[in-house]
Amino acid sequence: MANSKQKTPMTSEAAARIQSSEAKANGGRVSKDSFSSRAQRAATRNSGTDKE
Repeated sequence: MANSKQKTPMTSEAAARIQSSEAKANGGRVSKDSFSSRAQRAATRNSGTDKE
């Protein structure tokens, strides 16, 4: 099992780059269960603006 402890927190800028790359590779589509979606959720969580 992978170590889930991050060395560098995901930022919204990094998540945007990941999501952009995936969208370009998939004709503009990003699946809700993709890595880029998980990255975006992590960035939101790390920014402290999560609505939970």
